[in-house]
Amino acid sequence: MKLRVIQDADMKDKVVLVRVDHNVVKKGKIKDPYRIDATFCTLYEIAKKGGRPILMTHIGRPRDKKTGRIRCSSDESVRPIVEYLEKKLPVKIHVPEFQIDPEKGILHIDDSIRPKIEELKRGKIDMIYLPNTRWFQGEEAKGKEREEFTEELSSLAEIYINDAFGSWQPHASTYDIAKRLPSYAGILMQKEVSNLDKVLYPERPFVAIVAGAKYDTKIGPVKVLYEKADRLILGGVMYNTYLCAKYDIRIKGVSEEDIELAKELIEMDKKKKKILELPEVIESEDLERKEGMYRKVSLEELKKKGSASYIVDIAPDSYAQIKEEIEKAKTIFVNAVMGLMPYFFEGSKALYELISRNQNAIKLFAGGDTLQELKELCPGVYLKGIDSPDQYYFFTGGGSVLKAIEQGSPFGLEPVRVLLS
Repeated sequence: MKLRVIQDADMKDKVVLVRVDHNVVKKGKIKDPYRIDATFCTLYEIAKKGGRPILMTHIGRPRDKKTGRIRCSSDESVRPIVEYLEKKLPVKIHVPEFQIDPEKGILHIDDSIRPKIEELKRGKIDMIYLPNTRWFQGEEAKGKEREEFTEELSSLAEIYINDAFGSWQPHASTYDIAKRLPSYAGILMQKEVSNLDKVLYPERPFVAIVAGAKYDTKIGPVKVLYEKADRLILGGVMYNTYLCAKYDIRIKGVSEEDIELAKELIEMDKKKKKILELPEVIESEDLERKEGMYRKVSLEELKKKGSASYIVDIAPDSYAQIKEEIEKAKTIFVNAVMGLMPYFFEGSKALYELISRNQNAIKLFAGGDTLQELKELCPGVYLKGIDSPDQYYFFTGGGSVLKAIEQGSPFGLEPVRVLLS
């Protein structure tokens, strides 16, 4: 079994429907265009082969899970993405407009798009970019609405390319459509899958660093990483939960349910002792940075007290204790923002700088927040990573990477599996 790839697709003068993961718009502005730039290799390949692209992406979560109402706000429009593409590339892009139901979003792709597809075929425009896929009622629906939306999508094009590894949920635009049209993996998709092998089958020593605001959402992949890694480092609420479970400490913001979940990891680590503890943290009375409200405390002090206010960051001095493990690693996987951003950033900055000093390891960063903070806190390291593919790889989707790690293979993700032949 192998991926059907774009390099093997005949797309001369054919309309090509391309699912990308350009989910980079927040409040109507692009915060970081990395996910857009990462798809240029696929867009160039389509142009080289003479294809006529129609792009689509999701942005945000416009659907209310409780009511099912879809809110089509300009804050989650593809317009900023289109403007960015037109500035970066010599292209003219059309964004079709469809009737919007105030409760159900866009019900159908109507025939108003047909003349523009003809213009696309004749070269009068270079690209069409569909509205936010999650504005369409059928994207996340079940039954008739989903089938109709999939059929409408398939009627637009002759070939389907999935270049959105970060969009791992099997929705109409990532999964169903691949069953209706000849479908292939884009070049970015291929890179993501290939680089996952470096996590799943790492060169050793392998150090995995994982942090997060919630413990329960990451416990599955963390347990798998624990088995694969030589050393595991935790941060954020995950580390707080670990401390509570291991030392019977109570830290503000950590739930009893998560503490119970963490006890399994504590039990796993009793013999192998892979988890590296960070002995100094930042305790704060408030979640914002207020003078006199936060201080550095040692793990020993926390154990004596038995409780703490919010633990909001790792003290940079802690990394002296794990420096040797980072320096000798041959593979480092990072899905971690160590502190409560934007107020407490020193722990993350110190960690990223320490990792960057290892010139012998392949350094794999995953997750939108992780990449955003790496770029903000250590721009030199970020740019070096972009320019040094032999030393760094930046995954465009953190959730998809963790899901693939949990499953032991990227081919367990349904939008990837449907591209296998």
